[in-house]
Amino acid sequence: MIKADHVFTEHRSEPFLPAAGVNMDRWMKRPVAVDTGGGEEPADKCKKDAKPKPRLYSENYVLFGFTSTSADPPQPQCFFYGEILANNSMKPAHLQRHQSTKHSKSVGKTEEFYKRKLSEFKSKQNVMMKATSVSNKALEASYAVSLLVAKSKKPHSIVEELILPAAAAMAEIMIDKKAADTLKKIPLSNNTVSRRIDDMSVNIIEQLDEMTDVSGHAQLLAFVRYKDVSDINEHILFCKKLPGKTTGEQMFQIIDIFFKEHDLQWKTCGHICTDGAAAMTGSVHVKKVNPDIKWLHCIIHREALASKRMSPDLSDVMDDAVKVINIIQSRPLNHRLFETLCDESGTELYELRSEVSVFLTQHQHPLALVFEDAEWVGRLAYLADIFTKLNELNLSLQGKESHILKMYDKIKGFTKKLKLWENKCDDGDVSCFPLLDSHLATTDVARGPVVKLVQAHLSKLCMDFNQYFQDIEKKSEGLDWVRNPFIVSESCSKLPARLQEHLMDLSCDQGLKMTYDEKTLTEFWCDVEKEYPELGKHALIELLPFGSTYMCEVTFSALTHIKTKQRNRLDVENSLVAAVSTLSPELSKLERQASSSVSLMPR
Repeated sequence: MIKADHVFTEHRSEPFLPAAGVNMDRWMKRPVAVDTGGGEEPADKCKKDAKPKPRLYSENYVLFGFTSTSADPPQPQCFFYGEILANNSMKPAHLQRHQSTKHSKSVGKTEEFYKRKLSEFKSKQNVMMKATSVSNKALEASYAVSLLVAKSKKPHSIVEELILPAAAAMAEIMIDKKAADTLKKIPLSNNTVSRRIDDMSVNIIEQLDEMTDVSGHAQLLAFVRYKDVSDINEHILFCKKLPGKTTGEQMFQIIDIFFKEHDLQWKTCGHICTDGAAAMTGSVHVKKVNPDIKWLHCIIHREALASKRMSPDLSDVMDDAVKVINIIQSRPLNHRLFETLCDESGTELYELRSEVSVFLTQHQHPLALVFEDAEWVGRLAYLADIFTKLNELNLSLQGKESHILKMYDKIKGFTKKLKLWENKCDDGDVSCFPLLDSHLATTDVARGPVVKLVQAHLSKLCMDFNQYFQDIEKKSEGLDWVRNPFIVSESCSKLPARLQEHLMDLSCDQGLKMTYDEKTLTEFWCDVEKEYPELGKHALIELLPFGSTYMCEVTFSALTHIKTKQRNRLDVENSLVAAVSTLSPELSKLERQASSSVSLMPR
């Protein structure tokens, strides 16, 4: 499975151009005259070029209510109000004027009075600095722990319930009670951890908005799917940078070099799945080294393309809905309020149309009028229904357990449902779309035009799905025996006679039949291969191909976390492999290698 993703960033700096007619001579740096020893600089010239010396603090300035800062040069600071003056104000006359103006009641007080006030001021400063330091460290620790929780995918409450008490107990035993009390000051409640993770997520999204990819290069990701002892495994093969233009030839060259470096043979590669057309991803070059290799365009990507087209009437409603959502999201308070409503009631834009209409009316936005149009609302209801069904299909195609046969079945089932819904619309029945059905039943909107619009869209969807998945029926034909070998049907008739014999034996094997429902389909056939090698191998060949580039999509998400602006020169391959690999490192072997390296080092 291969996927390349483009990443671009653009930085532009414009040269400063002076306005027309402005004399720039006064801004030019004059050449410095070299002293040849033949003359002296004029006295007024020396005075003009000489920099004023910084004024130093005197202990006597305490009597004016002033101490000094640690800045270089020092600055006078009033210890009554904390006000800091410039260094050139470090003069008795200036300080005395400040005293008589700002805190005249202190004039004439004893030296002990001023020293006591100075001591109180410094004491307050120390307390504030210490509190700020502890607070900042506690905040930093709170973010650090929250990030670990997010990466581990554990419930946010685990910090408050387990991690913090455990850390405090260890600190009290290993260090002292004071250290444990300090740890307890770290804000790590369930809600706080959630907020910290939200903050970090927003920050990452903001970074991605600034640079789709910080290095400006395309990345080629490749995953391998192979049969192991007890199951089919998926593992990242590599992540390589694509220099220059992203062409099919470049992709092939990178993969070919990797194969040669690791002694891999193209003849052992049976299928390639990409998120683009075969012509754009080097299929011609691959076919030259392995004519038998098969190509598959990502099923999830094709599903998205097939569901993209819609009529102008529905497209306009979709555009309006997107605009409304963007208006709400542009106002953080309103966004949070509507988000809370959605979370509490499990509803979205259509169900909240009354609240959204009131909100837009209050802000005098013209889009408030569309929610008063019953026909527009009816189209919105249909879009909510159909996209709910499309989203369910999309989710069912994702995940490790979604092998290619399961994906074929999901697509075939959805295509049949499209035809069913279209036929139902012929009879004026839209009960398969509950939101639309409810809207038509409770309003006086004309039913005919809306149903006709829905039927036309369903017809287009069905046509597009058949176009994008015209090969599925042929590829899926005759594979029912792989899906369930205990229901022998005509699907096995195309198998060689010897394999049909093995299938007959397997269909009556009660021991394997008991494991069929307990294991995944790939695990089951790995077990079958141990007893029926030829039949098991044949079935695993059908289950082995990637059906989508889902793993690449997930890994690109991890890539954006690893390769930030601060790490834009990082070679991400090793970090990415460690982050997303399904294989565990051989720690004992690594420890032995590390020990060996240390022992050979000169002392």
